[in-house]
Amino acid sequence: MSDKAGRVALVTGATSGIGYATALLLASHGWRVLGAGKDPATPDMTAQLGAGGFVVAELREPGTAERLVQQAVERFGRLDALVHSAGIHALADVLRTTDEQWDAILDVNLGSAFRLVRAAVPAMVRGGGGTVVAVASEAGIVAIPGQIAYNVSKAGLIMLTRSVAVDHAADGIRAVAVCPGTTMTPLVRAAIAAAPDPAAHERMLAESRPARRLGRVEEIAAAIAYVLSDEAAYMTGSELVIDGGYTAR
Repeated sequence: MSDKAGRVALVTGATSGIGYATALLLASHGWRVLGAGKDPATPDMTAQLGAGGFVVAELREPGTAERLVQQAVERFGRLDALVHSAGIHALADVLRTTDEQWDAILDVNLGSAFRLVRAAVPAMVRGGGGTVVAVASEAGIVAIPGQIAYNVSKAGLIMLTRSVAVDHAADGIRAVAVCPGTTMTPLVRAAIAAAPDPAAHERMLAESRPARRLGRVEEIAAAIAYVLSDEAAYMTGSELVIDGGYTAR
């Protein structure tokens, strides 16, 4: 993989799960990473990130997206990549989804991505270009039963990514949606715990895919690192699906 030493990435959802694994992997590849999370990072997490750092950010608050991009540019002088990994989830079909759940899931998963991209693209253009990676989901490609708001948010995230790729290719901007299958993250653990029968729900999630297991955060982080590499420079406006074969059926 090409050397990306000195490049700058802003990663949301960076204090847990896929976002945290991605922040650490990019840092190990020489990226300078500003990680944003709703919870403070531990001293050990901060030490592992090397030259970068973590900031606490509530993505639903007005001005947060602009503030994060500004912090990345002020701290490192440029912005080369945005990885939007933050997301929330609820198990509910259309009849059981409340207005509050709908608004929160759509705003965190999709609305904050829109605001971050809107803030990041001008900074990337000033630096000669950049890449947007949205962590979407297999649920944005096929409808997973009983999670309508999450499905819609991830489908919207895929279209947001495609639209950015089409609108800003001439500005040197690439945009790719990475679509994990069910991966063992804190979000997924919480969803499993919320099911009527958690053990049966976890077993169903694993057995519903040809690989018959859940994904690992390191596997998704590796895919994101590949998307950001020079080897993937022709990849834009598309989805990279890592789902154990779930959507192949």
